[in-house]
Amino acid sequence: MSTSRIMKWITGAFEAFLGIPGLGGAFILSLFWTPLLVMLVLHIITLVLTTKEGGASTGSILGIVTSCIGWIPFVGMIMHIISAIFLMIDAATPDKTENAVT
Repeated sequence: MSTSRIMKWITGAFEAFLGIPGLGGAFILSLFWTPLLVMLVLHIITLVLTTKEGGASTGSILGIVTSCIGWIPFVGMIMHIISAIFLMIDAATPDKTENAVT
């Protein structure tokens, strides 16, 4: 399993946690929106790794957008859930380089 797929699983799990109604919002507010900044950095790192390894970058791009607008109460929750779904789907599909015969 590639590093980018592992990062997609990790960021997908974090996005799923942040998308939990009430709990995710309370976590973000209690830490003064710092989790959104941390997730932004993790999504950028995941996107760079994914681009280098030739994987699908939809989930990471959606995660970056989510981190930027996640401060909006209900929109943020929905976006976190959608990002988690896309990241998990991207993580479950093998990268192009893993299918290549060397």
